[in-house]
Amino acid sequence: MPLFSRRRFLASAAAVAAASALPLAGRARAQAIATHRLAARPARVTLIGPPHPDTEVWAYNGTTPGPVLRVRQGDRLRVEVANALEADTTVHWHGIRLPHAMDGVPHLTQPPIRPGESFVYEFECADAGTFWYHPHAESAEQLGRGLYGALIVEEREPVPVDRDLTWVLSDWRLDPTGAIVDNFGDLHDASHDGRLGNTVTINGRIPETFAVRAGERLRLRLINVANARIFALDFADHAPAIVALDGHPVAPHAPPEGRIVLGPGMRADIVLDCNGRPGSRATVADRFPRADVYRVVDLVYAEAPAVERAQPLAPVALPANPVAEPDLGHAVRHAFTFGGGMMGTLRTAQLDGRRVDMRTLMQNGFAWAVNGAVERGHAHKPLVTLKRNASTIFEFVNDTAWWHPIHLHGHTFRVVSQNGRPTRHREWRDTVLLPPRERAEVAFVADNPGDWMLHCHVLEHQASGMSSVIRVA
Repeated sequence: MPLFSRRRFLASAAAVAAASALPLAGRARAQAIATHRLAARPARVTLIGPPHPDTEVWAYNGTTPGPVLRVRQGDRLRVEVANALEADTTVHWHGIRLPHAMDGVPHLTQPPIRPGESFVYEFECADAGTFWYHPHAESAEQLGRGLYGALIVEEREPVPVDRDLTWVLSDWRLDPTGAIVDNFGDLHDASHDGRLGNTVTINGRIPETFAVRAGERLRLRLINVANARIFALDFADHAPAIVALDGHPVAPHAPPEGRIVLGPGMRADIVLDCNGRPGSRATVADRFPRADVYRVVDLVYAEAPAVERAQPLAPVALPANPVAEPDLGHAVRHAFTFGGGMMGTLRTAQLDGRRVDMRTLMQNGFAWAVNGAVERGHAHKPLVTLKRNASTIFEFVNDTAWWHPIHLHGHTFRVVSQNGRPTRHREWRDTVLLPPRERAEVAFVADNPGDWMLHCHVLEHQASGMSSVIRVA
């Protein structure tokens, strides 16, 4: 790891001290500190395997995904991040409700971590669940080269399953030699559906099989870290039950149409009862409607006899997290219209204080707008200002021909309706997936002060204009 520079060390130490002084509604008192060190650096990893050579990537601690960070609910997480890249970086803790100074957005919440320098992140983990971490500096390239990892906040009491497993799902754009195609920032990608890869991995490898035993119960944590790919996972004749979305518990239920749909940045915890016969196999396939159906991995049952149990397995219901419930009857409403892209209706937008046409936007590297405006970088004037502790409803309108997973930093929201229809489970999320020409309403209590990003998590869309800032004051 590079050594700390004194200036960066003092800056990050001051941020930790400031963050520690900021209360966050519903946080449990810390009982312990889980300490980790991460180094972002170039590495070579085996993505495809022989006869292909290893692939040059950017990785945390030499692996992609990076180390799985685990902490108990209510405890503190302290992570020392060193930058051994030749580019600025940060770490954003996706889905975690944490103090503003720890959110990892360059120039908005912290200075970027320069090459050869370090930064310390420290915060309490109020919510149990499945989260993840990744850079928020030049995100499209840095994630596309392999910088991401899982963050698991364990419940205070163990969940009754035989195995607790994490699948980090990604895709890569590789050339025939197995090298990453170096065309990040491609405007065609940005104005269409983002940088779709041609190689899907689970936990950084192309798996042929995944071993299971008849009768066992799995908790499978699914995390979509891809730049742009939307997964719709079909577990064949198995019947997975969704028990958490974006880390937060939900009433156990079967996925709609039998497919677990995850846009970039989204997560789902499922309970999978392995009811196949010893020696059998079942294919997990991706059936998202815009892509050809393809095999992701085969579940392969051991020849061993099925697991024997004294009594039948009961449904798994996870304990609720301490998230403040919004008062829908007195909520303040704000609308956000996402426009632009190819085959869109956006003709002009505000850029640098003047109204320009779509051609001028594209010449400046932009293809999208929020409420008819485009902002550069991460730090800019907030689009809306919310009164602290106010109940709030955001209406998200997708006025484009493309899918958009809309992600809010620093808060968790209830999805209360999609396309005008109330949601069945009123799930807590930090990212909501908007199909083309559809809308959603989300509700939350604005209880975390600061300037927070609101953006599309198709990373090429974010970089080319589908990004804004909201302020809680």
